[in-house]
Amino acid sequence: MPDSPLLTAAAVAVIALAIAAVVAVGLKVLRSFRDLGTDAERATYQTLHAASRAGQYLRTGLNPAGAAKASKQLRSLLGCDALAITDTTGVLAWDGAGEELRPALMGLASKVFDGGHLAVIPAGELQLLAAGDGGVTLAPEVERAVVIAPIKTGTRVVGVVAAFAPSAGAGLVRATGEVADWVATQVELAELDASRTLLMEAEVRALRAQISPHFIYNSLNAIASFINTDPVRARELVVEFADFTRYSFRRHGDFTTLAEELRCIDRYLLLERARFGDRVQVSLRIAPEVLSTVIPFLSLQPLVENAVRHGLEAKEGPGHISITANDSGAFAEVTIEDDGVGMDPDQLRSVLAGHSDGDHVGLRNVDARLRQVYGDENGLVIETAPGEGTLITMRVPKSQPRHDA
Repeated sequence: MPDSPLLTAAAVAVIALAIAAVVAVGLKVLRSFRDLGTDAERATYQTLHAASRAGQYLRTGLNPAGAAKASKQLRSLLGCDALAITDTTGVLAWDGAGEELRPALMGLASKVFDGGHLAVIPAGELQLLAAGDGGVTLAPEVERAVVIAPIKTGTRVVGVVAAFAPSAGAGLVRATGEVADWVATQVELAELDASRTLLMEAEVRALRAQISPHFIYNSLNAIASFINTDPVRARELVVEFADFTRYSFRRHGDFTTLAEELRCIDRYLLLERARFGDRVQVSLRIAPEVLSTVIPFLSLQPLVENAVRHGLEAKEGPGHISITANDSGAFAEVTIEDDGVGMDPDQLRSVLAGHSDGDHVGLRNVDARLRQVYGDENGLVIETAPGEGTLITMRVPKSQPRHDA
């Protein structure tokens, strides 16, 4: 007999749980518990529901608040008397009976931490070990065994799952091991999210470092040149310089709006024109409806700086930079074009692939951040050739999850 649609959906959701630890989509198919007629269907739903709830609580990693909520769901999966979750320093959560064993658990789990292998402690032995490791004395009528399984990320044991029951049968042993592996997947996903955030912060710091030595030195020299000849303009430039650096080195938010980034660019170009005079000519064409679009912080200014430093500075005579921002359906499309010296496309590919250090670090970092946030299909599109200038296009979805700007 062919599988029913509900059982097929449940199977797909279980596979997704094992691979990606994401079962929310599968749960939508099984949302109404009362519509599931067979025992197998109800058991599948209960398993997926408990796993989904526990996964939500563990997506921030191993911490007491998340572990406490997840342990309730995981204990229902295992059907044990009690379930505990630890990290490497102590017990994070305990759900169920036998909490008098809590002081002894880290000692009981020491071999699991050292060897990385699951351990089973039978009831009688558990009483003796608990008395020795934690000074815990169990009531004579209490029969309790424990299965302790490692939570491993890579080769590291970052914690354990401990399941307590009157006896440790083969089913409980296997199930506890699977639950510990599933918890490890959630921890790895949390670490991946954290690493992605740290990488983005590091790239912003790299962009700030790029701005600092080159631009600040030249801006201060330009301002100094006006102090005696035009003190009013020098004073205005100092204010613009202060506003630019305040924005560039702010410490809150990985995102901003297109309007804020354009204001930063305006200050940057004002300072560069003080240095280059009429050699830098700029035109802007901005559609008002895209000004509120959220974009990664410092994603446009480095592109304009690249146009000035690597496009126009090496060019003889005046150069022109054109900045446009248009509404393109579901996207805001920003282009930055210069008629400078351009660059070799092969060199550009090497830069974007991270194979070349030094110049154009701004291009590489902005491209990498856009791909991380919006997917590989939304990186920078760059058209250039030696002597032909450079056209950079950036497309950002107008509808995005809320970001702090």
